[in-house]
Amino acid sequence: MQTDLMWLLLQTWLSRTQTFQGVIASIPRRGLCQLPGARMRLVQFLSPGSDGPRIGVEEADGGNIVDLNAFDPSLPRHMRAFLEGGDTALDAAKRALESGRYTISRSKVHLMSPITRPDKVICVGMNYVDHCLEQNVAIPKEPIIFSKFPSSIVGPSDEIQLPAESQKVDWEVELAFIIGKKGKNIKEEDAMGFVAGFTVAHDVSARDWQMEKNGKQWLLGKTFDTFCPLGPAIVTRDAISDPHKLGIRCKVNGELVQNSNTDQMIFKTEALVSWVSRFVTLYPGDVFLTGTPPGVGVFRKPPVFLKAGDVVECEIDELGAICNKVV
Repeated sequence: MQTDLMWLLLQTWLSRTQTFQGVIASIPRRGLCQLPGARMRLVQFLSPGSDGPRIGVEEADGGNIVDLNAFDPSLPRHMRAFLEGGDTALDAAKRALESGRYTISRSKVHLMSPITRPDKVICVGMNYVDHCLEQNVAIPKEPIIFSKFPSSIVGPSDEIQLPAESQKVDWEVELAFIIGKKGKNIKEEDAMGFVAGFTVAHDVSARDWQMEKNGKQWLLGKTFDTFCPLGPAIVTRDAISDPHKLGIRCKVNGELVQNSNTDQMIFKTEALVSWVSRFVTLYPGDVFLTGTPPGVGVFRKPPVFLKAGDVVECEIDELGAICNKVV
């Protein structure tokens, strides 16, 4: 009798424990892009008569813009603050898109970078297998991390300014992702939950300052003004089939110079979030540039560098393209 009673109590405890665990597992995390069906292309833009940046949603890649600030004037007008709003902000964006109202023709807006004034721009070097093979160097065992200053960020159609201090400015198309919520010491299995979405980046690089000067520290060669075009939109992660299986390309004056796939990335998004968060706290709006594939100018024979008048187009499947003139 005593044994039967103990067995009954054990079964009851297990049942309640499993139920409690199920309830806990069902509670959604606070953060961006957690809402079901919240597939978005988030943009920052300027329009005629506006008194500053506005937040919007593209109806499609290259499509018209739904003005979120017109739909809900209480929403922030900078993307970083919008991301800090978490699911509340995203829900408003979803309702605005579904409303079919406050739409502005794409031809009447100027797209800015989808994120400006981030706390950090984190970059990853030597992160494509085929780029390592191009240089005949070993595959890194740990991510190689450097940075750009946020002041280097410009929009998807803004001009790239050649600095007088450099004669060896080069192109690098990259997949970028944007952090959606604050985190530190993030586990790799949880990392994607901290990502708001993905965008196209151009890691413009002054090779003389990166490889020959400043003690061969990369920072100065990577962070001249206008050296980080981003855009056209932050594509939320649930709107992408697989960020690590996307075609990635760069053209200079219409000539295809880089052509690869993000499946060549050595350290994927989850690994990069987890690794960097061991050292620094990540905040909404932080930008990660995840490395470039082969085909950059410095390793051509002879080397080729950008000159005034060149037009550089960077494109990634499902994300879109950015096109910047060199001046």
